[in-house]
Amino acid sequence: MLAGDKRAVARSITLIEDKMPEAAELLKALEPHTGRAYVVGITGPTGVGKSTLIRELIRAFRRKGLKIGVVAVDPTSPFTGGAILGDRLRMQELTLDQGVFIRSMATREGVGGIAEATEGAVKVLDAAGYDIVLVETVGAGQLDVGVAGIAHTVVLVLAPGLGDEIQVIKAGLMEIADIYVVNQADRVNADKMVADLASVLNMEPQNPGWRPPIVRTVALTGEGVEELVEQIERHRAFLAEKGVRLTERKAWALLREALTRTLLSDFLPKLMRTPDFEVVAREIAAGRLTVGAGAELLIRKLLKAVRGWHEQAS
Repeated sequence: MLAGDKRAVARSITLIEDKMPEAAELLKALEPHTGRAYVVGITGPTGVGKSTLIRELIRAFRRKGLKIGVVAVDPTSPFTGGAILGDRLRMQELTLDQGVFIRSMATREGVGGIAEATEGAVKVLDAAGYDIVLVETVGAGQLDVGVAGIAHTVVLVLAPGLGDEIQVIKAGLMEIADIYVVNQADRVNADKMVADLASVLNMEPQNPGWRPPIVRTVALTGEGVEELVEQIERHRAFLAEKGVRLTERKAWALLREALTRTLLSDFLPKLMRTPDFEVVAREIAAGRLTVGAGAELLIRKLLKAVRGWHEQAS
């Protein structure tokens, strides 16, 4: 597998995806051989042309002589096999290239499982000698924040006329994006979308030394793809110069997501089993307490309990 044999790479990823007992041992053995690949996350809502853009990115990077791995986490992506015939034929053309490996990830394990399996797949491709690994996700918020922890550069793809701007901002994807792409830039309202994005970015706190660029592309014709490659390389150089893997802004978003996930999966179930939870629920049902006030009361009790645990531990 370390020699880049595609069948061995595929088998290794399957072990990780299926959570086989030997997967942990495999990942441990691969660890000394990782750290060379540059990982680029490509995210955005369905229908903005991510897969077409990725196809053109693969071609652009291949022209530079780089080996490319692709991990598709978006279940609607042509890379996952759910494509029309024309798309499947175009994807097949890429997979026949010995310098390209494409793998889709199953979604049966839920968001946490997908992110974990995706990270494992990226490590396999890294160890197998792929220079660039592209990770395609659907723009679903939590999943993308998880994948942002894997990717060095996150590219957020939008398209005019799909009403994506507000949804994306609400989903928190603005916090993890290093580069913005307005694809299908030959369509009506493309200029308006670029202006709206620029306006939003002007209101956001910026990372010192890095201002996320907005790149216009028409993936169907390849227009703007070379500029996108340049911006990815520019961001890579920025991270290398700063000696960091992530910008502080992205690290903040990842930490917040991890805390939220821990609270939901660990503390909340414990809290729901306490007598306090039942008492507050009855008070709300009886109309003596609002939902907001009840939640605030339980949070105060939770924080008090956490302080108690901390004091006992110390």
